[in-house]
Amino acid sequence: MKPAIYIDGEHFSTLDEFFRHFQEQALDGACWGSNLDSFHDVLRGGFGTPEDGFLLIWKNHLLSRSHLGYAETQRVLRRRLTTCHPANEERVQAELALAQQHQGETVFDWLVEIIRIHGPGGPEQEDGVELLLQ
Repeated sequence: MKPAIYIDGEHFSTLDEFFRHFQEQALDGACWGSNLDSFHDVLRGGFGTPEDGFLLIWKNHLLSRSHLGYAETQRVLRRRLTTCHPANEERVQAELALAQQHQGETVFDWLVEIIRIHGPGGPEQEDGVELLLQ
């Protein structure tokens, strides 16, 4: 049986808070990049996560879906515009325009997609991460 790691949507309402909560729950407080690319990396194992995969149980995920919805997506994309490479500005602006119209993927969707990449049927399923939304 795979070890279980629990995250709880009652403990965060922004992407930055999600990263801190995940760090506390899954990485025993170990330092990491606290960004989407680093989140992708830690799901591969090591960095404090089990090497042979784990079950990630996301409690109160509907609350997270709301908190990490379009308002948070707009905030994250606005921040990204201040740091992204000029070649990426047009793409980020297009994503922001969609989020302002409540269309396209949200921060919640980004996180779930990254997790599912590392699980059954995903391109990196050998990492053995299974997601259970509760």
